[in-house]
Amino acid sequence: MAREYMASHGVDLDSEMARIQFGQDVFKQAAGMLRHRQPPPTPTIAHLPGVLHAFERLVAPSLCHAHVHLDKCFLLQDPKYADLEIESGDFAEAMALTAKAKARFEEEDLLRRGRQLLEESIEHGVTAVRAFVEVDGQVRFRCLDAGLKLKKEFEQRCDVQICAFAQLPIFSGADGGDENRKLMAEAAAREGVDVLGSTPYVESDPYKMRMNVRWMATMTLAHKTHLDLHLDYNLDKTKEPLIWDVIDILKYWHWVERGGKGITLGHCTRLSMFKPDEWRRLKEEIGDLPLSFVGLPTSDLFMMRTECGARGTLPIPKMVEGHGLNAAIAVNNVGNAFTPQGSCDPLSVASLGVGVYQAGAKRDTEVLFECVSSRAKSSIGLECSSFDLNVGEPADFVIFEKNRTSWRTRMTIPEVVYDAGSGRQTIRGGLLMNRP
Repeated sequence: MAREYMASHGVDLDSEMARIQFGQDVFKQAAGMLRHRQPPPTPTIAHLPGVLHAFERLVAPSLCHAHVHLDKCFLLQDPKYADLEIESGDFAEAMALTAKAKARFEEEDLLRRGRQLLEESIEHGVTAVRAFVEVDGQVRFRCLDAGLKLKKEFEQRCDVQICAFAQLPIFSGADGGDENRKLMAEAAAREGVDVLGSTPYVESDPYKMRMNVRWMATMTLAHKTHLDLHLDYNLDKTKEPLIWDVIDILKYWHWVERGGKGITLGHCTRLSMFKPDEWRRLKEEIGDLPLSFVGLPTSDLFMMRTECGARGTLPIPKMVEGHGLNAAIAVNNVGNAFTPQGSCDPLSVASLGVGVYQAGAKRDTEVLFECVSSRAKSSIGLECSSFDLNVGEPADFVIFEKNRTSWRTRMTIPEVVYDAGSGRQTIRGGLLMNRP
């Protein structure tokens, strides 16, 4: 219809799109990528209704939250939880403060805070989100119910994957985790649940950590969902990483042969201490498993406490470029005791990565951008569009605002990774998603 309508106004859509998207101001990047400097639309294009003016503006693949906690966001900003202040800033305190907050969770504030996170994310250029919602004996299905309602509410504006998440033990505790395990089994069968997730490191001993992984793997295969584990959240060289057990368990259950979906591993800070031979072993052991890593630097740098003051987070650019691993980065938490700092903007984490990973070269910034866009989407099993803007790819883009200063343009990937600015237009399925 668009082609016929524009032809009636004397416009050849095919030739105009070829000129606009692949004209003289398009030049090749590393790994076959393209960076687009949009030439001005012709007057016959510009006057038509529904046309966005992208003259001298960067058009890039839309952004993605590969890992964000929907139910725990903005607890430090919400007046309802104003008394829950950070004092020590360690993991134990974060768990305790979150438990107190969860005791007050109600549908109204879960929807209000979750809606705010999704709205702000869309304004930043996000069109896909993996949203974690907790299931346990304290909140039961309150967080999950709210998450599923928000998924339905935003289905025309954002692809929201719901991860039913066991933050608490499912094999430890007074009842051996029975209640949490039963609730997770019920959650796994709920319509609209896309992912099952757990936190093996909260179990009381390594044996129960492995039991956690085995149970989660079997549940995931049974319900044909994705699997997402918070793993190896420590900087202790004396602790053997659980990653090797995870890989062995997945292979034992013939994950690939049984058509298992994607496996995503978050945090994994212990791996930041790997030596070159351990990285090579990891790549070999993974083999053809559909396994990705998600680095969570804002949380990791705040939470990781050692006597010598060391910090650690997955070296994502090195993992991608140096070891050929599938990886992304994400915000994880927004405004709570696990991550009090930061915003809903994935590019803020990419920008942080320039310093954290010492990754400031042009190719580095391209990898960092991919890690909050195309690589992030791939890590959670979604189709993504490339910098090539190829015909047939999802029409999911972010258009960056033109700076009023002529030489400070934000028209290249390095520029928006260094300093993304705030003005953006978010396109999903070819339609503008920003609120008026």
